Amino acid sequence: MAIQLLNGVVYGGLLYLLAVGLVLIFGLREVVNFAHGALFMLGSYIGYTLAASGQWWLGLLVSVVVMAAVGCILDVLVFRSLRKHDHIVTVLITFGLLLILETVVTVTWGKAYLSYPVPRLLAGTIEIAGSPFPIYRLFIIAVSLMVAIGLAAWLRFTRMGLYVRAASTNAHVTSIQGIDVDRLSLIVVGLGTALAGLSGVVAGPLLTLSPTMGNYILIDSFIVVVIGGLGSFGGAFIAALLIGQIHNLGAIYLPWAATMLPFMLMIGILIWRPTGFAGSRT
Repeated sequence: MAIQLLNGVVYGGLLYLLAVGLVLIFGLREVVNFAHGALFMLGSYIGYTLAASGQWWLGLLVSVVVMAAVGCILDVLVFRSLRKHDHIVTVLITFGLLLILETVVTVTWGKAYLSYPVPRLLAGTIEIAGSPFPIYRLFIIAVSLMVAIGLAAWLRFTRMGLYVRAASTNAHVTSIQGIDVDRLSLIVVGLGTALAGLSGVVAGPLLTLSPTMGNYILIDSFIVVVIGGLGSFGGAFIAALLIGQIHNLGAIYLPWAATMLPFMLMIGILIWRPTGFAGSRT
């Protein structure tokens, strides 16, 4: 049972890395970014390119940097102009971005399924509760915790974190106080997109790479954001761990209903609390 719970934490950690990027981008730009799964996929393919030559760690670094740059470009060219439009417009445009990125990856890497191995440093298993558990999965848990703690400390104890929290609450009033909200959003969108690249490379050895690989985990990530509450980092963390356990234990004990359980939980939470259990915005 302990191993199954740990596997749920691993999937929850991956969901958090992806979902927190959605939370960051929505908090500053109020953009429901349907292209986020494609950014996760693109980050994974960039990591694959270097991991195939034995440079997994370099692939991790390059993917994060490249995806941060992609995020900044998207913010300037797309997201900044979307703030004046209705949410349905942002959904349609970001969905179009998703299709464009999938086409770019298909043309560049092809449609064939790809995979890359666990880095040598993190290969092998250790014994937990009498059963072997992959060291690489513990690495994913550690990365997720470090990101969660780092983000919480950045938002709570730094001047820029204070500006981000203020702009997420009311961007107009924050700009009146002399804060360059566009510049702040550029940094935040770059950070959110970099986290999508990080999660793509970290998840790479556990998944089969394909141009549509981001679609499935994106659905679970949106469920995490909705359950946790739009704009809530703490809510996203708790919801990701919850969905991770439901996903993993549901596949074992209720396989016939496993795909429905996250949606059923989301419906129940929204009936009880429409803003999510830690959200304050609709």
